[in-house]
Amino acid sequence: MKRILVFPCGSEIALEIYRSLKYSIHFELIGASSADDHGKFVYEEYIGGLPYVTSPSFIDAISEIVKEKNVDAIFPAMDLVLEILKKNEQNIGCKVIGSCYETVNICTSKLKMYKHLRPFIKTPHIFSDDDVLPYPVFMKPDVGYGARGTKLITSYEMLQEYKKEYPDSICCEYLCGDEYTLDCFTNRKGNMLFSAPRQRRRIMNGISVNTIPIEDEKNEFYNIAKTINDRLHFRGAWFIQLKRDKNGILTLLEIAARLGGSSSLYRNKGVNFALLTLFDAFDYDVEIFYNDYKIELDRALDDVYKINISYDEVFVDFDDCVLLRSKYINTELVAFLYQCINEHKKITLLTRHSADIHLTLKICRLSEVFDRIIHITDGTKKSQYIDNLSSIFIDDSYSERLDVMKHLKIPVFSLDMIKSLIK
Repeated sequence: MKRILVFPCGSEIALEIYRSLKYSIHFELIGASSADDHGKFVYEEYIGGLPYVTSPSFIDAISEIVKEKNVDAIFPAMDLVLEILKKNEQNIGCKVIGSCYETVNICTSKLKMYKHLRPFIKTPHIFSDDDVLPYPVFMKPDVGYGARGTKLITSYEMLQEYKKEYPDSICCEYLCGDEYTLDCFTNRKGNMLFSAPRQRRRIMNGISVNTIPIEDEKNEFYNIAKTINDRLHFRGAWFIQLKRDKNGILTLLEIAARLGGSSSLYRNKGVNFALLTLFDAFDYDVEIFYNDYKIELDRALDDVYKINISYDEVFVDFDDCVLLRSKYINTELVAFLYQCINEHKKITLLTRHSADIHLTLKICRLSEVFDRIIHITDGTKKSQYIDNLSSIFIDDSYSERLDVMKHLKIPVFSLDMIKSLIK
């Protein structure tokens, strides 16, 4: 099991990394932060009080933690942290998860990013100090993330006040159309395996708190992602933010060489960006498949999902699924199973448990949860035992889920997706 240090562990990105990996049997998470925040209440193994990332002692401090805690990789959860760690990767003593420093550096600066990509895709028009401004215009720091420091400017007086607070800012054309995030994944060979747009329907502090997938019917989103992927060297999860101008043309806002906080929308369709990124970082080949159902994410200090699927039976695995690490009951999954009982849905346990499953269920006090138990004692695929196509399948095994989806075409769920099923 690889030990992964997440820093800073209380950011929205870090919390999504935690939700994505907390059930993984391949990776063990350690949280670390400079200032105590919500991460302290989430990560079982937590380290606080690190120097801030801009401190001269930061690299030495985090390198010492890597050595003491036998850390295999650091998963940066903030753009500036990613840039600094990537720049110093050779001196840290472990992998830094993410794209190469050159790509991260370009994505961190909007001016660098626009200059690099302007010949190939639509970028916002940047006004100089000598231009007569067609108010409204949009101001934002050259280096920044989220909505920090951004402002719609409608007059000369507003502009002067803004420049006093943010002297290193850029003045852009105002884009009045809909805003989108394009979640992407590129493997270590440079192949973009996934890109899918979602509309940012409600935004708070730069975070999309209501978002839905949209169809890319004309491939306009894919073509932008492909163009960018061909000209920057990404590895793992990354995303693009776009907005339509007054003529409806998609225009680049920013690129981040990391997963997006609301990419959990696609995680709950089956695309776990954090897990895929880690596997790729350790040189495993990955492939991506996902469920084809409509889903909406709305965030209000928690995630809530709506799925347009109907089913009357649940087929569920036992080891590393209902029972974690041979001793812990998966309370979130059991909560969902009891929700199914309340809704009079049938529950079938489909297991390869090596011991007496009935005795194990009795010890775990789960004997009465399941309507039937199918105990597989050979290498037969689980898909051969699913006899109800109005059902869903829950299993921690990627290969079992892929087999069921390919042969039965029913929704399949890994453990990190269970939250989307709970009402």
